[in-house]
Order: sequence, then C-alpha cells, then structure tokens
Amino acid sequence: MYFLTDEERKQLLRGYLPKARERGVAEELRGWNWHQPPLEPVYDTVLAIYEVANGYCPTNRDLYLRRVQKVRPEPSPAMVRGKILHAAMVHVLVSAKRLIYTEGVNNYTKICQALQELESLSLEPYARDLAEDDVNDLKEKVQIVTDFETSRIVSRIQEILIKQPYIGEDSLVNLAVPVVVEQRLDGSFLGLSSNLSTDAFTFCEPMIMDLKFGEPKDFHRLCTTGYAMVMEAIYEFPVNIGCLVYAKFQDNRLIIKKDLHVIDDELRQWFIEARDDKARMIYEEIDPGTPEQCPANCYCYSHCHS
Repeated sequence: MYFLTDEERKQLLRGYLPKARERGVAEELRGWNWHQPPLEPVYDTVLAIYEVANGYCPTNRDLYLRRVQKVRPEPSPAMVRGKILHAAMVHVLVSAKRLIYTEGVNNYTKICQALQELESLSLEPYARDLAEDDVNDLKEKVQIVTDFETSRIVSRIQEILIKQPYIGEDSLVNLAVPVVVEQRLDGSFLGLSSNLSTDAFTFCEPMIMDLKFGEPKDFHRLCTTGYAMVMEAIYEFPVNIGCLVYAKFQDNRLIIKKDLHVIDDELRQWFIEARDDKARMIYEEIDPGTPEQCPANCYCYSHCHS
C-alpha cells in the first residue's frame, strides 16, 4: 500500500516536488528551529502526535478525559480493527525484508515462494477485544491485505532482479521494500512524546506516509505534518511531502487511494496551534465541555453522558 504507482510517482516528481520547492517553507516553521517561537513548547505538557492531530471530538473532550480526569476508556471496534490491519501490513513488509537477508539474492525463487505462502498475522492476541463475528470478518480482511502486499513485493523483486544482475541483499531490500515501517522518533524537541512511531517513511525523497482504514478527514494531514517536523528537528533535513494512504474493502477487494500533499506553512501553523491549545487545556485542566453533537461510535461517549 505504501508503494506509489507509476502515475503517482509521476505526480510526485512533476507536481508536488516542484510545487514544494517553489513555495518553500518559512524558516521559523522548520522543525530544526524547535528552540525558538513559534515551535518552542509553551507548556510543560507532553503530547503524542495522534493527540495533537485527533479532531474527531469537536471540543477535544476525549483528550481532557484521558489526560486530566485519567479516564481509561476501552478502544472502539474501529480502533481495534485499524490497529490489526496496520499490524498485518507491518508483518508482511518486515517478513519480506527478513527473507531477503536470510536467504540471499541467489535464492530469490525460495524468497518469492515463501512470500506467496506467508501466513497472515495471527489475531489471537486481539481476540479478547473483538466479537466472534468481527474476528471472522477481520481474518478475511487480513488475508486480503497479506495476499495483496506479498504479490506486489514478489513482482517488485522479480522486476529488480531482471535489471540488476549483480545486486546484493541490502540493495535489493532497499529497492523492493523502500520504506521504514514504525520508524521510532523522539519528539521531545517539539514538546511531543519521546516514543513516537510513524507508520512509514521513505528516504528516496523524504516523505512521511500514514495508513488509514477509515473515511478521509482534513485533520489527518496533521499526522504527516507532525512527524515531518519531528524528523526535521532530529535530523535537520527538510521533509516537504506527506502521503495519506486510505484503504477500504469492497467486494472482497482492497481499494486504495492516496492523498499526496505538500507540508506547507499552513499545515505547520495548524499543527503548532493545535499542539499549544491542547497542551494548555491539559496544563490548566480546562474542561472544554461536551460537543453539541458527538461523533458516531465515540469511545468516550459513555463517560460524557453517564
């Protein structure tokens, strides 16, 4: 799902990258300027990226309940499903890399066969959080994700080996599976958690990728923006492009749409304002109140309306 199609790659190279270079980013909004306003944290409150970027509750009372009232609500079924499907993706990508390193390029037929026969992620660790019907449904979806991703990787391996007769294992991994999944990051410079984890990161053109199994929301771009600024703060190179990968299931098929976007000044300012507003709410213990209309399936609904 993280691999760009030829059309998307052309769109990136001919559209978004030139646009990002042309627009530029205000120097004070680059992550490496974390030590001065407006990036310098105002409050002594540490936030996770998902806490800053989450806009499902209109008043952010879910964050207030968890961080100030210390409420520990059970995750919603949608949250559990998303976690499992993301884990299924990671399972395939990491397994593919491991096979290449273990078997070596000369055993590429064994690598491809092992990938095609790869067992999908076990749902046993998650079964207690799901109803029996949900478990059966998720088994099918996890298998669809596994089959889709393994077939794409096998195809990429074969295509690369046709062109590169002297390639080594490390180079093959980098070309066939050119993403780092669950990249661990320390967001302390920006007043964020020291244990952040971005879904995927590509180094060819520094790009943050985030996988979503749900409907697109405008605030989802705050995830890629936050991780981009953290990367800039740590490594001091510019990260200008984000990509949200939206996946859904339709008639036993996987449908994927990608939202490529420039991480521009507007998104960066939005992220910093959201960070400061939410940090202030927690630091000063301000109850924002329940919204006029709660989102469907809110996992904090019973705590707001008890």
